[in-house]
Amino acid sequence: MLLSQILLASLLPLGYGRSFGLYDASMQSQLRIQPQSTQDYLLTDSGLALLHLSSLPSDQYTALSHPRFPNHKVRVKQTQFCDPTVNVYTGYLDVDEGAKHMFFYFFESRRNPDQGKHWSECYICCLSLNLINMTQGPGCSSATGLLMELGPCSIDMSSKSSNGTLWNPYSWNKEANVFFLDQPVGVGFSYADYGETIETTETAAKNVHAFISIFFETFPQFSGRRLHLAGESYGGRYLPVFASEIYDQNQIAEKEERPILNLQSVLIGNGNTDISTLYLGRYEVECGRASFDIPFQSISACVRIKTSLPRCQKRLHDSCINRFDAIDCRAAVSFCDSELSTAMWATGRNVYDMSKMCEGANLCYKEEDVIAEYLNLPATRELLGVEIAGNFSSCSADVSAGFNSNLDKWRVHTQDYVANLLDRGIRFLIYAGTYDWQCNWVANKLWVDKLTWSQSDVYQQETWREWTVNGKAAGEVKGTDLLTFVTIWGAGHMMSSFFSVKVFMCADICFPIYVPHDKPAEALAMVSRWLSREKM
Repeated sequence: MLLSQILLASLLPLGYGRSFGLYDASMQSQLRIQPQSTQDYLLTDSGLALLHLSSLPSDQYTALSHPRFPNHKVRVKQTQFCDPTVNVYTGYLDVDEGAKHMFFYFFESRRNPDQGKHWSECYICCLSLNLINMTQGPGCSSATGLLMELGPCSIDMSSKSSNGTLWNPYSWNKEANVFFLDQPVGVGFSYADYGETIETTETAAKNVHAFISIFFETFPQFSGRRLHLAGESYGGRYLPVFASEIYDQNQIAEKEERPILNLQSVLIGNGNTDISTLYLGRYEVECGRASFDIPFQSISACVRIKTSLPRCQKRLHDSCINRFDAIDCRAAVSFCDSELSTAMWATGRNVYDMSKMCEGANLCYKEEDVIAEYLNLPATRELLGVEIAGNFSSCSADVSAGFNSNLDKWRVHTQDYVANLLDRGIRFLIYAGTYDWQCNWVANKLWVDKLTWSQSDVYQQETWREWTVNGKAAGEVKGTDLLTFVTIWGAGHMMSSFFSVKVFMCADICFPIYVPHDKPAEALAMVSRWLSREKM
């Protein structure tokens, strides 16, 4: 659903980079710190070389630039938003020579960064919780994941709080620092000076790599941290491409003896990765017994779906998968949705949680409407440092239409990125709530089962077993040292009820998911064990 995307990162004490040799003095001349005034500052052997996030002002943005990314700039400031127990930052990534601006939120970890068990890691989780809507594209804000799933605070639906939000004890920043990035441009508070948008995942990947690089190379407390990317829904498309961009750029950096990003793993929740299994999975959760003991769909609708399924699969393979033809592929997708998806839409059920009916005007959750109202308050926008004049909207139809016009979801075999990353030692956690229809668990299981990589036979030989949280069964798990698949029983697209393309840095960096909305304790336990390399 929402890829939604987050950076979880934990900060080390001031001067950590110098003390442990993680910040090379040769880097100082490459970095430029610019408080937004008329005076420029260079990183030299002075105190500015040890710039720490906590030293940033709250009344204005501090601009960070880097000569390797001449068309990018990061602006960041402190704020008192959401979690009063930690340092919080917001800002913009300016791209294309300042013509496009992507908004982000960053929350430090609630753990003592020196004593937390993940002190040496950083996570990137939630580049924006990009939802797959009916037009089959991304375009939703990471604010959904922040205020509805795994962020430090959740939207107050009972009007009990004085500031519109409630403390979330299951926030993922309990384990790590977290970035929520509204991307691509046009999503959430992100905007373009002239209305342009980004319309392919591969283009978005370059901006994400620039953002992380500028941030990590500017603040030495991030140097060498283990980096994890996490997200959900369209994050299944985003994150393998983003991780591949980081890996490939690391190879170039190593040859040039430059610092690299210490990428360790990718976490994808209820993701959209391999389109070949999507409709097969939907039939099983809607008409079979993969999610419910008694299927909720009518028999007549299920007969129609099963009759059309082979034709749908053939057209997808002929026009989208085995070869890609834009006109024929679009016709195939249109046929599949018309014959296989309309029955589900007609039920009025929530496509992200089949156990519930659709509520609210946006994405079938009442919380979305309240989140929009809260983020449109003048006081909230001032606190965040929002620059865009228009109202906040949880999803952008323009961004979704742009990706859809390029058939971004269909034209590339995203699972091949996953296979190549696994073969290079990057770990993958694939997890899914069993009540989601949109990016359902069966479709994800099917593509993981047939994924071709160097250790696929090892994965196939593993057996399924239950995993538990607080002594209670939470779902099933199967995995190897590199690839793990986890189901969360009774969770929808938004697993943690307090959701990520989804970055963690708690000592790690990561991006979030919807499983946290419905099963917050289970979601937090899963992430904690993954980061610690513990068995589920």
